[in-house]
Amino acid sequence: MRTLLAALTALMLFATPVVAGDLEDASAAYDAGDYQKAFRLWKPHAEQGNVGAQNNLGVMFQMGNGVSKDDAKAVHWYRKAAEQGFARAQYNFGWMYANGEGVPQDGAKAVHWYRKAAAQGYTDAQYNLGRMYAMGVGVPEDDAKAVHWFRKAAEQGHAKAQYFLGLVYDEGEGVPEDDAKAVHWYRKAAEQGRVDAQYNLGGMYALGKGVPEDYVQAYAWTSIAAAQGEKSAKKIKDITKRLMTTAQIAEAKKLSSEYWEKYVVPFQEE
Repeated sequence: MRTLLAALTALMLFATPVVAGDLEDASAAYDAGDYQKAFRLWKPHAEQGNVGAQNNLGVMFQMGNGVSKDDAKAVHWYRKAAEQGFARAQYNFGWMYANGEGVPQDGAKAVHWYRKAAAQGYTDAQYNLGRMYAMGVGVPEDDAKAVHWFRKAAEQGHAKAQYFLGLVYDEGEGVPEDDAKAVHWYRKAAEQGRVDAQYNLGGMYALGKGVPEDYVQAYAWTSIAAAQGEKSAKKIKDITKRLMTTAQIAEAKKLSSEYWEKYVVPFQEE
């Protein structure tokens, strides 16, 4: 009788559904660095088909957080969530194929999963799909389609896509060359802390491309890019400085300090 009672008790314990609050507790534990607790709480949900929990286990196995790093297990959980239509997992699954982690590298399969996530508006997938078209990986090279996907992501605020959209307008790849549009997108990315965009925007001001020539703006943008390690930006900053008056240099230094606080500090890693 005791054996039967123990068996029934165990059955009841394992059959008890995991409470919804565990998902929030798992997220809080993960954010606090208690990965083992997060894994323990997410795993039952993942096994019951919860796409968010499945994707999160994939991340944990990919990163080795709370578990031994195991790309094959990461792929296993990403696949489960991706096949249920979860955009983030579709992107992650595509990334694994693109980089050959946990699966053989396969550009076409990466594109397949990126496309599914991109169609749901997932910006990282849209950007990566644009890159695949730009480089001709997994699909025939197609600058126009690359621009299409860069634009989709850029219009949602994706800084990398904004930078690349600026670049294609700057160089006329997949679109007619348009300096004003290049400046527009460089500025969007620069204001989100993209160093390469800050450098290019400064260069546009120095040359008067897409904007009136403005050495103060050129100095300010290239100054903050140079301070973050962009070597070419220092050259432009130094050249423009030689063309400026003392008053302009003082104004540019003040502006670069303002730009640093506004467009660099908020985006620096803690």
